[in-house]
Amino acid sequence: MSINITRRGFLETTALTSAAFAITGCMSVTAKVPEPKKPNIIFILADDLGYGDLGCYGQTQIKTPNIDQMSAEGMRFTQHYAGSTVCAPSRCSLLTGLHTGHSYMRGNAKNFGLREDPQDIILPRLLKNAGYHTAMIGKSGVAADSQDGAFPNRKGFDHFFGFTSHWDAHYFYPEYLWRNGKKVKYPGNTKHEGPAYSSTEVTKEALTYLDERSREKKPFFLHLAFQIPHVSLRAPEEYKKMYRGKFQEPEGLKISRHWSQEKEPMTTYAAMVSYMDHNVGLILRKLKDHGMDKNTLIVFSSDNGPEHTGGSNPSYFSSSGKLRGLKRDLYEGGIRVPFIARWPGCIEKGSVSKHISAFWDFLPTCCELASIEPPATDGISYLPSLLGKTQKAHDYLYWEFYERGGKTAIRKGQWKLILTNLKSKKPQIAELFDLEKDIAETNDLSKTRPDIVKELKSKMHSSRVDNERYKLRIE
Repeated sequence: MSINITRRGFLETTALTSAAFAITGCMSVTAKVPEPKKPNIIFILADDLGYGDLGCYGQTQIKTPNIDQMSAEGMRFTQHYAGSTVCAPSRCSLLTGLHTGHSYMRGNAKNFGLREDPQDIILPRLLKNAGYHTAMIGKSGVAADSQDGAFPNRKGFDHFFGFTSHWDAHYFYPEYLWRNGKKVKYPGNTKHEGPAYSSTEVTKEALTYLDERSREKKPFFLHLAFQIPHVSLRAPEEYKKMYRGKFQEPEGLKISRHWSQEKEPMTTYAAMVSYMDHNVGLILRKLKDHGMDKNTLIVFSSDNGPEHTGGSNPSYFSSSGKLRGLKRDLYEGGIRVPFIARWPGCIEKGSVSKHISAFWDFLPTCCELASIEPPATDGISYLPSLLGKTQKAHDYLYWEFYERGGKTAIRKGQWKLILTNLKSKKPQIAELFDLEKDIAETNDLSKTRPDIVKELKSKMHSSRVDNERYKLRIE
């Protein structure tokens, strides 16, 4: 697959040099500029957490004090987008720097994942080559379904612990997890019950990893990918006690055989989010304990919008906030996600950014931080935004999705166009929204602004290529 993507201006040597000076000087201004010190990078990713599920984004019923404090000490983005509206392609976009019109993984297909190097080169390989130690802990982002426990290592992660299959990650009491190609077994676990809760095990591994990195001078990149709050719904009892009796639970709940039976889904969902918040707090405290927090950029986000299955009910908690749609939608609620960045001394405390950005911007951002040239991507580094500098804007953002008849979406400035029925025999439907005036996407302007529809359709055509598995028709 050949992709012709224009390289961004920051790839020039002069831009990289100025970025290095900006990073060096973001904590203080001195007469003598020292050699730039590459920062540690941590990207924490929640699974199916909605835009409105955190206190700092307006949530009132679920408590998230640690993430809210992270926002108060850093920057909160209000227009950041996931790579897709489901797990695998969203995570692929994060690691490759490509949107779903160019990436290899564009859906949650079984027995399908990224290809071996040198195909589908991803971020950890680039950072590893630049002197970083790299780790992924939690839910793998290199394949939707795999039983090859060493594959993440071959894609550039020095250390891997967790799930290689997204389907296995639906269960919080796994019979085993993978650590660098070897199974770590949990006797007594039966997928839905047992003594070892996977999110606890993942957090322990991450804390141990930080202990180990504190003894090294080498910078590190940690991708910490939680399962929470993806169904099945399961949470530690002490966190369920925090919420029990506070919510109205549904009666006569019917759940598919795939998901666990949960008698108090509202209580459990809130408990899962709060437990995840607790674990984020442990990571933040560990960084401070080791004196690493001032040289660590830590980012928190979610892979897509909230789910409505397995007993969860996003409308009860207003999980999408004021946005329309959920997971598997290309409306804002399916793809606009919380995004918080903290870097003491570099990012202004309590700042808010309206910069329109997406998962595919993370790779070029990290490459700029590491003073290396990335491959051609769809992304633009948002490091200037983080440092309070002038930020280059995207011309547009693009998504495509292959379930439910096939659909695409494109955002250019205030305008958002969604096309549906791109794989079915049904007539294609176009919806156009002005997000500056209509963030909830309630007023379809496609009939009154055909000029905008035509322009954005043209950009859709030029923004994508078919690959061996994924093909769409845009009329």
